[in-house]
Amino acid sequence: MKIAMVSEHANPLATPGSVDAGGQNVHVAALSRALAERGHRVTVYTRRDDPTTPTRVALCLGVDVVHLTAGPQSHVPKDELLPHLPALSEGLAAAWRFDRPDVVHSHFWMSGIAALDAAAERGTGHPPVLHTFHALGSVKRRFQGAADTSPPERERLEPLVGQRVDTVIATCPDEVSELRALDIPSDRIDIAPCGVDLEMFQNVSRPSTPRGAFRVLSLGRLVPRKGVDIAIRALGLLREQGIADVELHIVGTGDAPAGEHGPDAETRRLASLAESLGVSEQVRFLGRVPREDVPALIRDADAVVCTPWYEPFGIVPLESMACGTPVVAANVGGLGDTVVDEVTGLLVPPRDPEAVAEAFGRLRADSAFAAALGAAGRLRVEARYSWERVAARTERIYERTLQQRLHPTRPRTDSASSAHLAEAAL
Repeated sequence: MKIAMVSEHANPLATPGSVDAGGQNVHVAALSRALAERGHRVTVYTRRDDPTTPTRVALCLGVDVVHLTAGPQSHVPKDELLPHLPALSEGLAAAWRFDRPDVVHSHFWMSGIAALDAAAERGTGHPPVLHTFHALGSVKRRFQGAADTSPPERERLEPLVGQRVDTVIATCPDEVSELRALDIPSDRIDIAPCGVDLEMFQNVSRPSTPRGAFRVLSLGRLVPRKGVDIAIRALGLLREQGIADVELHIVGTGDAPAGEHGPDAETRRLASLAESLGVSEQVRFLGRVPREDVPALIRDADAVVCTPWYEPFGIVPLESMACGTPVVAANVGGLGDTVVDEVTGLLVPPRDPEAVAEAFGRLRADSAFAAALGAAGRLRVEARYSWERVAARTERIYERTLQQRLHPTRPRTDSASSAHLAEAAL
């Protein structure tokens, strides 16, 4: 089938860990590749943020990325993209007039708005629209409060996306509960988890001789909600106990621009915290690294830490488990589903440096236990989280949605007859 992926800010060609680039970019790229390997033709539509970027770029055999002009041809923070959605929707509608997809799969709430509005241009013959939220504004507001930079329209529009698409694809059971709270009908929700590239992330070439320090790795965008400061505070607590041979390597950059003579604001904040706790020499900031270098960094670590305030799913723990490296993860969102406590890693309460310090100390003191967690993690991702399995699951959801369109069992609000969401928001 011909599949249109809509990912307005998360370009699958972008480097994860850069501004507004993270798990969604990886997800869209990997799912598209895996669907192409199953014989489908995938086109990913995203917003052009560089005037020199070609309109169409081949991601791999069977997958093209199409850049649509919607607003300035430069980086625009995703929370400021709402005014440009009508232009994005027009670009999608124009493309689909000449190359109608069989199904549309949008990613993130604003992509859902653009996809629904573009599909409405096709009238009653429009393709079904499926949607993956990746993150929900209701959850973001709950944890970030006044620090949430989402546009106020999100509170009203995001539930409408879920209520009007043909199917919402959640990534874990925790997300299903959040979607139901937004009055999204349960019979329009299905689950397909995120996946991991088992060829790229392999359990091979681990260090054969012990080094002086126990190395912990943190991966991802440096924003407060990712909780990297929790890991730094854990180092401070261990140091108070006389344990100073635990080091933390931090990969990623913050969203705020770097200063004229130094790193970005979040990196500076974390570095200042490390200095105040006396652990500066144990913390190393690696900045942004090429995607291809990430597996070796994970394998070279004794543990990977992932302690966000909240996390819709979280790809980093899967990548760590695939490499046979034990995970210390906050028991929030999808992390509590992917990481099996005491089996593939250690789950800790959110925002709890004491629990993280205890987990680091336990893995440091028991290398056999750590190795067992890593081995079990690899088995778990092989059994449940390969992109081949995720793509097969997603394909079945597409097929069921197409069948439901042909043989509806109950009336539904059709996106083609709905007012244009993007224009109504402006």
